[in-house]
Formats: sequence, C-alpha cells, structure tokens
Amino acid sequence: MAEQRIKVMIVDDSALVRQVISQALMADAGIEVIGTAADPIFALQKMNAQWPDVLVIDIEMPRMDGITFLKKVMAEHPTPVVVCSSLAEKGAQATFEALAAGAVSIITKPKVGLKSFLEDASNNIVQAVRSAARANMRAVRTTPVTSTFAGFRPKLTADVMLSSANNAALVKTTEQIIAIGTSTGGTQALEIVLSKLPATALGIVVVQHMPEKFTAMFAERLNNLCQIEVREAKNGDRVMPGRALIAPGGRHMMLKRNGAQYVVEVVDGPLVNRHKPSVDVLFRSVAKFAGANALGIIMTGMGDDGARGMKEMHATGARTIAQDEASCVVFGMPKEAIKLGAVDQVMALEQIPQAIVGFGK
Repeated sequence: MAEQRIKVMIVDDSALVRQVISQALMADAGIEVIGTAADPIFALQKMNAQWPDVLVIDIEMPRMDGITFLKKVMAEHPTPVVVCSSLAEKGAQATFEALAAGAVSIITKPKVGLKSFLEDASNNIVQAVRSAARANMRAVRTTPVTSTFAGFRPKLTADVMLSSANNAALVKTTEQIIAIGTSTGGTQALEIVLSKLPATALGIVVVQHMPEKFTAMFAERLNNLCQIEVREAKNGDRVMPGRALIAPGGRHMMLKRNGAQYVVEVVDGPLVNRHKPSVDVLFRSVAKFAGANALGIIMTGMGDDGARGMKEMHATGARTIAQDEASCVVFGMPKEAIKLGAVDQVMALEQIPQAIVGFGK
C-alpha cells in the first residue's frame, strides 16, 4: 500500500518563503502542500475546507501574529506546527513564546541570504515536517517544545568531545547527581518534572535541545516555577543539591570532578548527533566521572541522541530511566535507549519526580 502523503499548509507573509518551502516539500513524494497563505486569516479560511497534517508558519505576520494563530490552532484543533522564523535577538522572546504555546520544532532563518538558506536547508525542512507529522499531539499540553535542525553535516559521536569511560563501575560516594536528556516535547516535560521537586533535591544537569538565546529564558521561566534553583549553566558551576543546570544552546556541557565536588564544563565544539548541546556528550561525561553515583533519565525527543551515552552510564553502574511512549510527545530518544538495553526502568512522566526524590535513599 502506498504511503499516505503528509498534507502541509505554509503560512508566511513572504511570497519567496512560501515558494521555496513549497518546492522543497513537493520534491518529497510523501508530502503534499495543500495550500499556502500570506497570513493566518487566509490560512484559517483554507483550513476550514481541508485541515493539514502539519503547519509551517512564521511568527511576524499581518492581521494575526503567529503566536496568536498558534494558540488558536492548539486550542481548537491541536496540529503539529513547525515554526520557520528568524532568531534575531529582538524576536527571540516572541519565538520562544511560540514554542511554549505548542510548536513542535523550529527552523531558524536568517535576515539576509534567505533564498539560498532555504534552498540549502531543504532536506532539514522536509525532515522537520516528517518528524512533526509523527508527533503525539495528545501528549502536548500547554507548554511544548523545540528541536533545532542544523544544515546537513556528518553525524559525529561523543568521541569528538571526550574519551569514553571504562566499564568498571565507580565507587559510590555521598555526592550523587541526576542527569537528564530531552528534545522535542522536553520543555513541557522538564517543567512537569522539575516543578514537583523539593528544594532539597539532588543536583541536576540537563541537556534540552534548544537554540542559542532560548535556554537562558527557559531556565529563568523554570526558576520562577520551581522550588529548586534553575539556571543556564556557566563554565565551572558546581552541581549541588537544590540546583538544576541547563546546558546553554550552542554549547556542549560536560560533568567534571573537582576534588569531592562535581562541576560542569561548558565548551564549544562540533555538533554531536547533529546537536549542540548533545545528550550523548553529557551522559558520557557522567558515566566517566560519576558512574554509580548518577541517575540518568532520557525523555521525549526525536532521534537517538543520548541512547549510547545512557548505555555507557548503565555500564558504569548508574541507574537509568526512560520516559514511556504514552507520555512522550515523540518516543524517539527513549525508544533508542531501550533498544540498546541501556534502561533499567521505563515509566510515565508523572512518575519521574518521585524516582528522582527516591534515588540513593
């Protein structure tokens, strides 16, 4: 039986953007562009006749801005949305609000050289739409999510950042940590988990796939909602009880040991699994420097980033948990970790906070 084509609507006030994205998507036999619109009002008129499987939208548009449009769609007919927007600093807050309102992923576009960028990024646009079409919208509540798509590059492993740990389990100490990796659906999932933790919770290190400029705002939002301190990590920050450190967008974060204490190293480097920050880089460093003193958690997200790193953590004696399929927006990263035999326990999102509180007791 032939694959059912993914129906896409493109909403952008730029005729050039509509044209180039349409051409990129229509080159894929599995995707059908059912319409384009210059603004959300026109889009809604067309969507009433035929509702798309995936929407590709801009943020700044006439008559109705993209954020309002997104909220309206999510309230009336939850639909996977790919945001294609500039990440100019003045627009970063608006873009983040769109992601928080329910967008499944984001493709960054520049202010200049737009046509050549969109043509070069055609594979990533197709990938974003295909991934969005698989999103579990029932798991998208009120605060989803982001994933970035860089241009096509070879898929590198954590070897480019640090050597692997040996498989000998490290001796347990009184200093224990929690390491969390997540991607699409992760902003919502992290809010649910971290907001339920007591102020005395173990120190936490987090990689959430996010572009630059978003992680600081995301951490600030969580800090206002949580009993624990949540902040964007800086090089040399100590991992300590009552604190969660979120890897900055565009930088890798690794755990290091400083005497009896754990600290983070925040560094530049190549993309690993096409991501920076990479969950695999964090998890490998946790395996190497914490071993059995760590609890690793892999949650909702596309792809397989973190699966091999979790396998390494498991081999060095860490306890490992994967979020279950029913509560994931995208059951990609947890599924791959489970397939590798890297996971001790699979559990629903709502069970994870208690697992964190109970670790080491």
